[in-house]
Amino acid sequence: MKRDIADFVARCSNCQQVKDENQGPGGLTQDIDTPTWKWEEINMDFVVGLPRTCRQLDSIWVIVGRFTKSAHFLPIKVSYLAEYYAKLYIKEIVKLHGAPLSIISDRGSQFTSHFWRSFQSGLGTKVKLSTTLHPQTDGQVECTIQTLEVMLRPCFIDFKGNWDDHLPLIEFSDNNSYHSSIAMAPFEALYGRRCRSPVGWFEVGQFALLGPKVVYEATEKVQLIRDRLKMAHSRQKSYADNRKRDLEFEVGDWVYLKISPMKGVMRFGKKGKLSPRYVRPYEIFKRVGKVAYELKLPIELSPVLPVFHISMLKKCIGDPVSILPLQGLGVNESLSYEEVPVEILDRQLKKLRNKDVASIKVLWRNHLVEGAT
Repeated sequence: MKRDIADFVARCSNCQQVKDENQGPGGLTQDIDTPTWKWEEINMDFVVGLPRTCRQLDSIWVIVGRFTKSAHFLPIKVSYLAEYYAKLYIKEIVKLHGAPLSIISDRGSQFTSHFWRSFQSGLGTKVKLSTTLHPQTDGQVECTIQTLEVMLRPCFIDFKGNWDDHLPLIEFSDNNSYHSSIAMAPFEALYGRRCRSPVGWFEVGQFALLGPKVVYEATEKVQLIRDRLKMAHSRQKSYADNRKRDLEFEVGDWVYLKISPMKGVMRFGKKGKLSPRYVRPYEIFKRVGKVAYELKLPIELSPVLPVFHISMLKKCIGDPVSILPLQGLGVNESLSYEEVPVEILDRQLKKLRNKDVASIKVLWRNHLVEGAT
């Protein structure tokens, strides 16, 4: 009997949707191929929500070279059209480093637009977008943005003025600082020697002659950086995989989809912390890579990209056909919906001291709610 009870509880659809797993997230860390040359592969993202400057700028376009770790911080306005981003990209990136082979970015509207894809295709660049709700894919630029914000805050507080006035010196400081992954400064990795600066990351008084015996050849420097990047990737992967577990699904399996609760957002009839952790099971349609799967989503979830990381999936135990589907909910892109009254049951008029308030009793999707209008 004890075994039958445990099996019955394990197959309960409500329990599978509301209970969090105590195990580590599924899917081991997957390494991205190490670049072979400088600025052949880049990452890009935006820092938005900054105070508006005198030039009406409110965002920063962060572009990072994956090989040298050198970065460019371009002040922009979030309302710019895709054509302006293309012109700025040619002016600031292609002019200095040429057209890269690939670009890794998130799924922002600027990068998913048809114009941006066509523009990069004309340059011979492949656009690689991150997995849905999985920012770890673009972790390099996320770390650079974190460093940028840390450096930008004290400059804005101490020196006052507009934040875009301090951006060139912040970019210089970031590119001239020691980077543990390549064991040197990005400026040295890019140009082959340290940048001349009153203050450097190397020891004070240290002096190096620029001659054939001291300056590395370009190919030797590149090979050294690649070896250091592989060592850094291996070390970072070992740290990350300590908290993860190897997990796989097969095509045709049914899985629950994990939805993070958001404050003030109604999700499938519950709000905030009371919302279910997982929603109805979906069938796996195709495997994308090693740790991503494409699901067969219903029509009401058509705005949502169907490819998800394995850490957001949970295997369905039991018969998925017996679980009631979400019919007529009108789920939007944020996986939320608005409840619609089904039937008005009663109307009342309450008299207060200074005014009269009309009260109605409404049937909201199989439960009663009494409200006032």
